[in-house]
Amino acid sequence: MLQMVSDLKAEGEDLYRYLKTLDEAAWSGETPFNNWTVNQVVQHLHGTDLAAVKSIKDPEGFRQSVSEQALKTSVSATTEDARPEGLELFDQWWSHFGEMCELLGNSDPAQRVPWFGPDMGVKMFATARQMEIWSHAQDIYDLYQFKRTNTDRIKNVAVIGVRTFGWTFANRQMDVPPNTPYVKLEAPSGAIWEWNKPNDHNYIAGTAVDFCHVVTQGRNIGDVNLTLVGETSVLWMSIAQCFAGGPKDPPAAGKRTCPGYP
Repeated sequence: MLQMVSDLKAEGEDLYRYLKTLDEAAWSGETPFNNWTVNQVVQHLHGTDLAAVKSIKDPEGFRQSVSEQALKTSVSATTEDARPEGLELFDQWWSHFGEMCELLGNSDPAQRVPWFGPDMGVKMFATARQMEIWSHAQDIYDLYQFKRTNTDRIKNVAVIGVRTFGWTFANRQMDVPPNTPYVKLEAPSGAIWEWNKPNDHNYIAGTAVDFCHVVTQGRNIGDVNLTLVGETSVLWMSIAQCFAGGPKDPPAAGKRTCPGYP
């Protein structure tokens, strides 16, 4: 199995183990992500997993069915359609998540997977799914102040964050700065990860976890301990967005902080 798929599977297993501890009432709790409940967060993950399964099994059928309206109704957690909740949702999500991982694990690494944006290779597709589950799991953990234990598989999320530097600006119809910042991050293991050319006047430094919180818009830049040097670095981290879709703003400073729960 590709390492990216193994990492995706492990990310899902962490969330599975936590969700298994919740009673039925806890699924109605409102997370700090747009006031979505735990049910809505997992419904969103479940909906995109179902879309992923369809895309891998029937690429042409998936392409034919995709439209902006189809995206909104098939994966949004805010529609009023009848949806499974609580323990029923838990079982359905886990079953289809497993199917998605198995399909990705058995796919040719050279295969292109159609999605709502550009097609992606299997490795990047698995990494994008990991980013999605990592960030939305944090919504649930923040609600119940559960301190997660991150591992070095978070590097996949950091890679997406670095690679979407240009996308962040283009998505907002802004000129992409020519001076891409140097990024130096400390992994959960203590290893140092670096991207782009070292530059003492234009860089971002700190932990990989803080960087990933910012690029997935789980935290405001003011609520983490990243060091930012240079105008481009400051601007990028104020609007960073590593996920597809229209421009989104990060949470306001102080909104997504849980003392003692990074």
